[in-house]
Amino acid sequence: MLLELGKIINCPGESVSFSTVVDLSDLKYGNCYPVTEPVLAEGTVRNMAGVLEMSGSIKTTIHGVCDRCAEEFTRDEDMVLNVVLVTELADDGNEDEWVFLLDGDCADLEDIVRTVFVLNMDPKLLCSEDCKGLCCRCGKNLNDGPCCCQKEPDPRFAALRQLLDKE
Repeated sequence: MLLELGKIINCPGESVSFSTVVDLSDLKYGNCYPVTEPVLAEGTVRNMAGVLEMSGSIKTTIHGVCDRCAEEFTRDEDMVLNVVLVTELADDGNEDEWVFLLDGDCADLEDIVRTVFVLNMDPKLLCSEDCKGLCCRCGKNLNDGPCCCQKEPDPRFAALRQLLDKE
């Protein structure tokens, strides 16, 4: 969807509101496609002394598989949308991922939402921030409680253990 901004480009202090739904179901993240529901983006583009600032929010629900414990989870995702829109790039070699080039007098909302969504995603999909993962020996989900594996003794104390075994 293109957002027409021609009426505010040369009018400092003016603004345009927007609300759009973007389909990101084709977005592969790791080994899954976590965005099965529509992504809602809404906000405002303001001309602040000749600079077009887009601010708002991006909301959806993530359906994924935790990278630590391998459990399926569902989580509401609410991201901040805060980018700058320009009519031309000052320097092609120094691209800023938070600056978007206008197509004539229009902003491509789908491209902006997709880019901001990907940049704001965590590097790993986790069911919760404090996910304990799986036991590396038995594979038990440590979020359900401790496993029955005995800890391996520290090899640095092997000489002391031999002294105790002699007595």
